[in-house]
Amino acid sequence: MDLSSLNSIAQSMVAPNKGILAADESTPTIGKRFATIDTESTEDSRQTYRNLLFTSSNVSEYISGVILFDETIRQTTNDGTPFAEHLTSLGIVPGIKVDKGIKGIPFCDGETVTEGLDGLAERLSEYYELGARFAKWRAVISISDDLPSKNCIRLNAHALARYAALCQQAQMVPIVEPEVLMDGTHDIDRCFDVTSEALQEVFAELNNQQVALNGIVLKPNMVISGMDAPNRADIPTVASATVKCLSENVPDEVPGIAFLSGGQTSEEATAHLSSMNELGPHPWQLTFSYGRALQAEPLKVWSGADENIEAAQEAFIKRSRLNSLARTGNYHPQMEEA
Repeated sequence: MDLSSLNSIAQSMVAPNKGILAADESTPTIGKRFATIDTESTEDSRQTYRNLLFTSSNVSEYISGVILFDETIRQTTNDGTPFAEHLTSLGIVPGIKVDKGIKGIPFCDGETVTEGLDGLAERLSEYYELGARFAKWRAVISISDDLPSKNCIRLNAHALARYAALCQQAQMVPIVEPEVLMDGTHDIDRCFDVTSEALQEVFAELNNQQVALNGIVLKPNMVISGMDAPNRADIPTVASATVKCLSENVPDEVPGIAFLSGGQTSEEATAHLSSMNELGPHPWQLTFSYGRALQAEPLKVWSGADENIEAAQEAFIKRSRLNSLARTGNYHPQMEEA
């Protein structure tokens, strides 16, 4: 394992003023997104949409890395250049989603563990040859009156660490994503406690399996009220609670923390990130790894029509630029109207 190379890749992924585009939606998920714009999801339409994003003007000013799906890493731009090669030529690090989704845990009703470890070493080797230099694995943890169980957190942390070790062995940076879902009526304090417990277990397992922490990127949820909570915490409260939780649970040697947007609106995700960076400096880079929060507007503008591609690219770049400003705490809501 070349740790200096892994650290260099991780630093590139969390480079100042940039963030990671999560474009790793599975075929069923992208199908649901396309259904909202009355567009059929085919291999060609998916290529057209991903090409739109990846070939936007000045994309490399704001995007440091892109998480791809298995189909996407095998596709090309309109001029025949493999997507991974195209991104690399722009100085954007290509990555790949490698987990195989979630399955129910026996005797733990309503809880899941992520699958995909079988054959992972071989798949990582192939993805490396296809140009990927980092990978992503998502664990899902739900909150309710009774959840999560210690077993759920332990199983998911163990799987995340096994995946991370295999990635580093394959000379790829693992994005470690323990997502505590926003679904529910819980308050921000409950999210703080569950997120803390999950992070503690994840880093204990990473250490157990000798994963080099300066060669990973953490992709956590923000500490936030449940989606259906009666009195949801405001932006400064979310920012301070999230920074406190991370400061207590994430070792300083981790190069960066790239937040997922979860169920937040595009504007909320940007505002929360900006507010957190206003509280800096922090020992790690605080950046974004957004899917819907970067793509919602360009997808709507495109609506499956070739004549809308340029306008959709402009919408994507605007959203990316606003999140770039959030990296330094310089985003303001009135910028949405500019």
